[in-house]
Amino acid sequence: MQLIDKLSILADAAKYDASCASSGAPRRSSKGRSGLGSTSGMGICHSFTPDGRCVSLLKILLTNFCLYDCQYCINRRSSDVPRARFTPEEVVRLTLDFYRRNLVSGLFLSSGIIRSADYTMEQLVRVARLLREEHEFRGYIHLKTIPDADPLLIAEAGRHADRLSVNVELPTEQGLLRLAPEKRARSIRQAMGVIRTGEQQAQQEPRGATFAPAGQSTQMIIGADASDDGTILRTAETLYDGFRLRRVYYSAFSPIPQSPRMLAQQPPPLLREHRLYQADFLLRGYGFRAGELLPDNGNLALDIDPKLAWALANRALFPVDLNRAEPALIARVPGIGVLNARRLAELRRERRLRYADLQRLRCAVEKAAPFVITQDYRPRQATLESAVLRQRLRDGSAQLELW
Repeated sequence: MQLIDKLSILADAAKYDASCASSGAPRRSSKGRSGLGSTSGMGICHSFTPDGRCVSLLKILLTNFCLYDCQYCINRRSSDVPRARFTPEEVVRLTLDFYRRNLVSGLFLSSGIIRSADYTMEQLVRVARLLREEHEFRGYIHLKTIPDADPLLIAEAGRHADRLSVNVELPTEQGLLRLAPEKRARSIRQAMGVIRTGEQQAQQEPRGATFAPAGQSTQMIIGADASDDGTILRTAETLYDGFRLRRVYYSAFSPIPQSPRMLAQQPPPLLREHRLYQADFLLRGYGFRAGELLPDNGNLALDIDPKLAWALANRALFPVDLNRAEPALIARVPGIGVLNARRLAELRRERRLRYADLQRLRCAVEKAAPFVITQDYRPRQATLESAVLRQRLRDGSAQLELW
């Protein structure tokens, strides 16, 4: 098979993995040399690092052959999709060729399981080692970790890759047993633990030692089983707390052809995936806990965002006096983010806050207005029933008055 044909198959096969991101990638020193693949330059990019750099990644599978028969996966053993396999040297060649054409600044590499978990992980590590050691590649590398692989192989992967990820796939052990019988939640978490241990050891070693400096991430498929949003968010919360993950990614289930257990499974609305990302952001950036964001039925509202839903369910805390409240509480006001909460706290040291300050900071004043008090503003909407206020804010048609 020609290399271009392999690329067509294995790039398409990689599109279902949502955890392809470069957040947290450091600048890699070349010790006086330019360093092939340095991400300090600009390219055709789809990911952004925290310091504002754009990073594009060549996203492919090493192979879509797989020993596993996960029913939610298009590349499962029983699927009849076209198959292909790269050698590690071919992946290296493609990465360097794409970089030299200024099309990518890094590599995202995953794989189906071939021969064994250890053999597959050895092949992935070989790609990273060749890039780093033989070609002095300083670009971003994200490797998928094979859960049952030898911890020594995972440790070597962490020395070469910027980010490692282990996909939990489904939020419950029962879901895995039913739809991915070869996988075990325990082995997935053990692999995450190996990565976490590597990160901690690198932090204690002399300066210059690194281990997956961009951290680790994972992915959950939404709607492949009966798990509600509460189960999904509590699983994410446990992973953040236990393994200090940088990100949990959510991927709405897509219908899989010729999968007998998934024929009757309907894809979830894409808005559900979006709400989970919003809730996840509140967990990571705003200090919310999963239990605060979840209604009694266990699923996030689709008609309003989770932050507004929480505020409407906790009307007793509002309206918040912006001239007195703690910044952490101000950040929980709908329409005001963490950064603007800090700016408001700094501004009120100089003078009393007024309603116009919210407008100047470009807060979403239509959402914030019913929940705040300023020097010159007190909302009439504070007395509205939550159901009425929800309808107004959901439709975006409310003409909120200043007094």
